Amino acid sequence: MSSEVIFEFMQVGNSIKVTALDAETLVEVSIVGSPRAPKAHLRATALRKLRYVLRRRRAADGKGKVVDLKA
Repeated sequence: MSSEVIFEFMQVGNSIKVTALDAETLVEVSIVGSPRAPKAHLRATALRKLRYVLRRRRAADGKGKVVDLKA
């Protein structure tokens, strides 16, 4: 994972959508949370999901490289 992660917070109805983007791999994940939840909690949850997705992609390749599982 790159040391740079970009976060986007967007109000969607009665929820907050948080998107986390790894700047190196361009892998993006999203979560939806309560607008009452602390911003730090939402950010941490999105980061945890991003790390999970990146680990899964590396494991799928078996060589430590990030692969596109959709292809």
